[in-house]
Amino acid sequence: MKQPLRIAVTGAAGAISYTILFKIAAGELLGKDQPVILQLLEIPPAMKALNGVVMELIDCAFPLVAGISTHDNPEDGFKDVDVAFLIGARPRGPGMERADLLKENAKIFSGQGKALNNFASRQVRVLVVGNPANTNALIAGRNAPDLDPRQFTAMTRLDHNRAVGILANHLSAAPTDVENVIIWGNHSPTQYPDLHKATVKDLPALAQVDRTWYENDYIPTVAKRGAAIIDARGASSAASAAQAAIDHMRDWMLGSGGKVVSMAVPSDGSYGIASGVIYSYPVVCADGDYRVLQGVPVSDFSRGKMAETNHELVDERGAIVDLLPAETEVKFNAVSHPTA
Repeated sequence: MKQPLRIAVTGAAGAISYTILFKIAAGELLGKDQPVILQLLEIPPAMKALNGVVMELIDCAFPLVAGISTHDNPEDGFKDVDVAFLIGARPRGPGMERADLLKENAKIFSGQGKALNNFASRQVRVLVVGNPANTNALIAGRNAPDLDPRQFTAMTRLDHNRAVGILANHLSAAPTDVENVIIWGNHSPTQYPDLHKATVKDLPALAQVDRTWYENDYIPTVAKRGAAIIDARGASSAASAAQAAIDHMRDWMLGSGGKVVSMAVPSDGSYGIASGVIYSYPVVCADGDYRVLQGVPVSDFSRGKMAETNHELVDERGAIVDLLPAETEVKFNAVSHPTA
């Protein structure tokens, strides 16, 4: 049996965590031969609810769970962790402006970044799920100067999975028939689900759909799917978000099998994107790392969409720039597009 890996989850009593913890404990993240130690973080008022989650985890008697601890501070919760899912975030309240939301989350994620810097494994991989995820990841990473900025990512795998699933459903295909979908930019309505390199059953996706449907229906449907789910069921998309977080981290750690997936990672200026923002790119994961796909052809239509979401991320960074420590250098591992 392998040595246990330590996995931290913040917001651990919340709806997304309630799903993801049982998936991790069952081996869906790292495999059926990898024991885990769960280090669960919550704010003090939620600790009672978190204790209830722990009781259920214990009652499942998962063979892979080598230990569970609960914490109400990141210094203890991130001690020696190998993987961190940052799920808890301040939600937008009534009358709260977006800039105010960014600043409130800056307080949370700056503290978590400092704690990861000081107490986590030097190889820790961090996935920010709590919204606004891209800029929260930027805040956390900038507050961890002793760690590589590339160790901090944000989740656009949910958008990627949505883009795959919605396209497959539209064409009466299986999700496994869909390849090379790309999500560019921010996890927000400005994101750009790009089908220009996508294929369905090895044929170009855009040759199989109506262009008007793609531009006027598909793109906004993917981008606003979260709001549509809240409107339909009166609650957020917790289960699909948990699955996407598992997919993101599993591929990052174990490899994507040569397939292109979408991850929000620190930009080095590739594709004309502002340096330093956390931007969703097409990546291939292998050997515990990710490589941004270079050489993807970009049409004028795509360029405009990519610039729009880039501008939003730059504006978000500007809203909290006075709260950010100095930037450290980002170095990408790049891979050429197979058809370039």
